[in-house]
Amino acid sequence: MRIAGIILIVLGLAALALQGLSFTRKETVLDAGPVEVSRSTRETIPLPPIVGIVAVVAGLGLVYAGRTKK
Repeated sequence: MRIAGIILIVLGLAALALQGLSFTRKETVLDAGPVEVSRSTRETIPLPPIVGIVAVVAGLGLVYAGRTKK
């Protein structure tokens, strides 16, 4: 459980830092024999800050629950 918690914490912090996922999509506009025209568009999927906060809190909970008592 500790490893899953650490992964959640890292992903949550990354979501807070990046505020979204961006990628480039390449699509063909015209394909006429040897001539091909394509267009690249940049897409962004926004991530609200609450997603990162929930992931960090859940990760901390998993790390706390997975600790061993000495």
